[in-house]
Amino acid sequence: MAKNQNVDPNEEEREEMTVTLTLDDDTELECAVLTIFEAAGRDYIALLPLDGAEDEEGEVYLYRYSEVDGQPELDNIQDDDEYEAAADAFDEFLDGQEYDELVSEEDLDDL
Repeated sequence: MAKNQNVDPNEEEREEMTVTLTLDDDTELECAVLTIFEAAGRDYIALLPLDGAEDEEGEVYLYRYSEVDGQPELDNIQDDDEYEAAADAFDEFLDGQEYDELVSEEDLDDL
């Protein structure tokens, strides 16, 4: 039996960027790209697991991000200090997003 979905036919389709990760045990994990951001002079990508990730609710994966010949490349972050810098920058990004949402809601309330 199909689940009912609330779909607004006038709503624009949003293209969601995804990445498929191949894990150590050769299983694949589909992830949504949350953002690409810079920290300490390097680019990083934040990924949110989509399928089969209910047991790790809210877990976000951070990787080094680069492009080689126009193709994206992800690398593991090996150093704890580098990971902390990337995680702090991602937290700041999230804080900024929450602030932007609050400001937008307050602006609407003033109208």
